[in-house]
Amino acid sequence: MADRFCCPQLPMSPKASLALIDALYKPTARDVFVGSSLGGLYAHWLAERYGSRCVLLNPAIYPARKLATYIGPVKAYHDDKDLQWTENDVQELISIESVAITDPDRYLLVAATGDELIDWRDMTARYANTQQIIVEGSDHALSCFAQYLHQVLAFAGFHEALPT
Repeated sequence: MADRFCCPQLPMSPKASLALIDALYKPTARDVFVGSSLGGLYAHWLAERYGSRCVLLNPAIYPARKLATYIGPVKAYHDDKDLQWTENDVQELISIESVAITDPDRYLLVAATGDELIDWRDMTARYANTQQIIVEGSDHALSCFAQYLHQVLAFAGFHEALPT
């Protein structure tokens, strides 16, 4: 199906996260970046850097505004590890979140109207002129994602990836 798949555990620093992907995986224009929430912002930045296609799943839209309120110690989502979110991290987000879309045809947005964290209308406005799948209801985690997997894989170029 694919010659490589990468999904690294990323550091807190946005720029360190992007540098890690650059260093470890050497992306190319053939790659397709897929990201949800803050990962959507990273996928957008990487797609623009490499001229790649990009699938955005309920992507964060200008997250520095909200995340600036979390400066200080934070708990990791999946364990009790203590992490530190800094003003520098917020500034790094600001520096990458305004990257323009140079070719809307390279983007697929999947946005849920029931997302409890990010307003779907903000997502569709930010990614205007891109291909969009608007999911009625659902949630930030896109619990119904399996319904859209065929469309996402087709956009990514894997037309025979799953049986119909």
